[in-house]
Amino acid sequence: MLDDVSRRRVAADKRVLSVYEDELIRYRARVQAVRVRRDRAGAQHRWWTWLRLSVTAWRERRRTPRPLIPAAGHTDLEEKIIAGIEGEQQVAAELGRALGDDWTLLRGYRNRRGEIDHLLLGPPGLFAIEVKNLNATVYVDGDRWRADKYDNYGNLVEQRPIADRKGRSPSVQLNEPADDLERFLRTRGQPVPVQRLVVLAHRRSRLGAVRHPTVRVGTSADLLPMLGEQPGRGQPGPDQLGRGQRHELQRLIQHDHQFHEKRRRTDRRPPR
Repeated sequence: MLDDVSRRRVAADKRVLSVYEDELIRYRARVQAVRVRRDRAGAQHRWWTWLRLSVTAWRERRRTPRPLIPAAGHTDLEEKIIAGIEGEQQVAAELGRALGDDWTLLRGYRNRRGEIDHLLLGPPGLFAIEVKNLNATVYVDGDRWRADKYDNYGNLVEQRPIADRKGRSPSVQLNEPADDLERFLRTRGQPVPVQRLVVLAHRRSRLGAVRHPTVRVGTSADLLPMLGEQPGRGQPGPDQLGRGQRHELQRLIQHDHQFHEKRRRTDRRPPR
């Protein structure tokens, strides 16, 4: 996503430069044409015409096109994506430090319904993890999410819904591809539930009121405890998924991701 957005910004900058260069060529042609007519009038001693064209040339020179300088640095969207990447890397590092070799972390899984930041596969089960790197207090009401940002004095300075470019809240953003993954695994003889976690990775993230959640949500400090929870089942047994089943699930997930990535690249390929 970051590569795509950056390429679009660079392409837009090139278009702006191209427009400026075209305008500069037209400007120079206009100035040169007036100068030629002025000099011809002077050679023919038509002084009134020469004076009028001299004023015209002076005016044209004052209309030099100004280059449109692109904004320095990344766009707001790029900054948002970069922050998301940092949050994902932070969560991956925390899991790597805390979990043993019985766990496998698959990053950036994609299917036709969207992308999942992390798929974590271990003895307790299969976990889909969406990471949000938000410096805010997050409130959840079903599939409606809101971020409130406060200044250092506790004053509310910003309040906004949390949604991706398609308008999906984090829970919808996670549940749609997770539901599709569950269906895929079921059709391949692996009816394994995909447990859904949204992790607020920013060190200043706070979790406000949570009502009727459709996923589990918590800060980075809550991540490891959430991996040990099974809603409605109490604490899971250590071998809910055996080693052989985990290997088969990993193979199926990687195969499904590769299929959708290949299909996505084909769909985006420009026609010849």
